[in-house]
Amino acid sequence: MGLLARWWVVPWLLGACALSPAQRAPALPLSTLPTQGVLLLGEQHDNPHHQHLQQQAVQHLLRRGTLNALALEMAPAGASTQGLPAHATDEAIQRALRWSQAGWPWAPYAATIRLAVRAQVPVVGANLPRAAIMATMQDPSIDTSVPPQVWQQQRQAVAQGHCGLLPESQLDPMTRVQVARDQRMARTLAALWRPGQVTVLLTGSAHANRTLGVPLHVPAQVPVTSVYMAPQGAASSGFDVTWPAPAAPARDYCAELKRQGMPKRPAAS
Repeated sequence: MGLLARWWVVPWLLGACALSPAQRAPALPLSTLPTQGVLLLGEQHDNPHHQHLQQQAVQHLLRRGTLNALALEMAPAGASTQGLPAHATDEAIQRALRWSQAGWPWAPYAATIRLAVRAQVPVVGANLPRAAIMATMQDPSIDTSVPPQVWQQQRQAVAQGHCGLLPESQLDPMTRVQVARDQRMARTLAALWRPGQVTVLLTGSAHANRTLGVPLHVPAQVPVTSVYMAPQGAASSGFDVTWPAPAAPARDYCAELKRQGMPKRPAAS
C-alpha cells in the first residue's frame, strides 16, 4: 500500500477503477466473518479488489440477516441514510451522507452502499467532521489520550505518509487528527453495536490496526474483528484475519505528491 493513501486521503491518489469479472478478487472466506460485534474491513483505498471483497462481505451479512449498520470512514459522523427509501438514488444517498466527491470517489463504494440502502440497513458516517479538524489540531490533550508508544508510532507514520515533506511543527497537529479520527470512528461503532448483530466499518487498514487504530478505542464489551486485505503471505501483525487479495499496481505516491504539491490542510480521510 502507498503510504500517503494509507494515512491521508488525497483526491488525486484515489483513482480506483472498475474490475472485469476475470480481474476480481478471490472469493470471500466466509468462515472468517463474525456472528456479532463490529467488523473492521481495512482496505487500501485505491485497490478495487479490496472494495470487491467488502461488497461480498456486506452482501453475505445481509443474506444472513445480521447486518445492523454499515459505517464509513468516507463520510462524517452524524450523516446517515436513515429514513431514505429503499429506491433512493445515488444523488440522494450522497446528500444524506454528506459525501465529498473531492475527498472520496463515489464509484468504488457505491455498489456496497446501495446494497445496504436497498435492504433498509442504515449507512452512517463515522469519521471526524471536517469542521472539527482545526480545533482538533490545536488540542494537546489528544497527545496523551493514547499510550506513548502508540503516539510515537502514529507520529512517525504521519511523517512517512507525507514523504518527509511535512515541517516538524505540523507533525503533532496532524497526528492529533489521525488519533481523533480513530476515536470518533470507535464512538460511532460503539453507539451502533447491538448484541447478536454485526456492524461493519469500511476504513483504511491503518485505522483497522488493533495496535494503533480504531480497536484501541472501542469499549471492551464490544467484540471486534479486524480484517487486513493483502496479497497472500503479506505480514498482518495487528489484525485478527487476513483476506487474500491481489495488490494494486505499484505507484510512486511520493513522486506524485511532490509533483502536485502538499495540500494546505488535512484531507477528509
